[in-house]
Amino acid sequence: MSPAPSAFAVLAEPARRRILDLLLERPRPVGELVERLGLTQPGTSKHLRVLRDAGLVRARQDAQRRVYEVRLEPLAEVDAWLTPYRRAWAARLDALEQHLDAGDHGPGDG
Repeated sequence: MSPAPSAFAVLAEPARRRILDLLLERPRPVGELVERLGLTQPGTSKHLRVLRDAGLVRARQDAQRRVYEVRLEPLAEVDAWLTPYRRAWAARLDALEQHLDAGDHGPGDG
């Protein structure tokens, strides 16, 4: 049995990111995901299986249907990796704000 793919590898696929976006709103059955994504049922199930194997979603049985929900804990790896990038963007935005506050707005301001 091969190891579970990393969250980064799983999230590289746009359809899987869209599934997570939909599941972040609320848990959804497979049929609703198929409708919202415009993919085939087998294609959607394949993506859900990859997400489940990576631990990013879990399924629960609800009568005759399987309902999927997002698991946020495994996304901590992605969040930790993004932290320094958020700091860099915040520093750049702070510098832009300071520049604009300094009154250097260009012609016609004065």
